[in-house]
Amino acid sequence: MNKNSLVSISDYTKDDIWRIIQSAKSFEEQPNRSVLQGKIAATLFFEPSTRTRLSFETAVNRLGGKIIGFADAATSSSSKGETLKDTISMVSNYVDLIIMRHHLEGAARYASEITNVPVINAGDGANQHPTQTMLDIYSIYKTQGTLDNIHITMVGDLKYGRTVHSLIFGMSHFNPTFHFVAPEELRLPEVYKNFCDKHNIRYYEHTEFSEDVINVSDILYMTRVQRERFTDLIEYEKVKNVYILRNKMLANSKDNLRVLHPLPRVNEIAYDVDDNPKAYFIEQAKNGMYVREAIICDVLGIPCK
Repeated sequence: MNKNSLVSISDYTKDDIWRIIQSAKSFEEQPNRSVLQGKIAATLFFEPSTRTRLSFETAVNRLGGKIIGFADAATSSSSKGETLKDTISMVSNYVDLIIMRHHLEGAARYASEITNVPVINAGDGANQHPTQTMLDIYSIYKTQGTLDNIHITMVGDLKYGRTVHSLIFGMSHFNPTFHFVAPEELRLPEVYKNFCDKHNIRYYEHTEFSEDVINVSDILYMTRVQRERFTDLIEYEKVKNVYILRNKMLANSKDNLRVLHPLPRVNEIAYDVDDNPKAYFIEQAKNGMYVREAIICDVLGIPCK
């Protein structure tokens, strides 16, 4: 097992989070470096991805490394029945770093336990997405000038939303207040509310997506209802468009409010929001490249300066 792997945002202390933020700032100032010359990273995406995969691959390329891997499990030997253990063991022979997305919760942790190559979790089922959390935290820091005492409203799929789950853990160091807005079918699982209770984190649950909730927020974190997590498509159709953010709903919001979204969006943010200066989700995605450059160097023990 490689102890430098990043499997869960819980692997990071408050000091670790600040270190990655400072490193990301450095990479934002100078993204093109040659610190990964001679290094090879494998991107193993057993689940579809656009932003996460491309930002990771861009990060490796900008740092002078090389990429191997696959973007579709159907093109790998897993389609022939090869086990995850054998895939990870085989790929570990060729590379210095594994970046993996998988549909099974705990897959990244398992991979990190069977290889000496560092593993970065690029999302495992409905469980964790730690690099998305770090780019979310970096985006919050950039837009708010602080991480302390932020009011964060999370809207939509809070049951299966791994970015929501990870962000609760990541922001727990900074005394946040959360508003959880979800239909009963997609409400936040008890384990995350118990975590908040244990760490004295204030939170409020809502089923109505009202302007009153928006107007107390510093960060409005919209999420997609994830069709791929539903076994019953009737249930998906029932909740997929229950909350839609429209530009007029932001009229009386705080000046410092920023709208975030891990993307892709479907219908939950209307296109009339895009021209509002409070919409930050495109810049948020761009921040992912700098954060992932920082995390790649961190797990490989390479100084960013």
